[in-house]
Amino acid sequence: MNPSHIEHIGIAVKSLDDAITYYENVLGLKCYAIEEVKDQKVRTAFFVVGQTKIELLESTDPEGPVGKFIDKNGEGLHHIAFAVENIEDCLRETEEKGIRLIDKIPRKGAEGLDIAFLHPKSTFGVLTELCEKK
Repeated sequence: MNPSHIEHIGIAVKSLDDAITYYENVLGLKCYAIEEVKDQKVRTAFFVVGQTKIELLESTDPEGPVGKFIDKNGEGLHHIAFAVENIEDCLRETEEKGIRLIDKIPRKGAEGLDIAFLHPKSTFGVLTELCEKK
């Protein structure tokens, strides 16, 4: 695997509207997209800082992954995402190296990316996402 860059940093929030206000009014960033990813039970908002995006994540269901994360950990850093090519090969190679996969096959994520997650118990406590723009 050879990630080309950090695709985005995911931050779990209770209220997308409140968090957008902070990022726009305090940090001076501009939200360029809001999207719901129904199968992940999440609404997302995106900002760009230099070459990296910030993805805010608001759960649409308390039993969804982000809802459970916030219930257990509170708001805050949720994951880091790396841009890769050939995501299927990256997953196979990663699993061969003993890393536990959450997703054995990629799925569709926000912004039309193919995504897959690596389990934080295998990645030093950091939920890691691999992303490929197809």
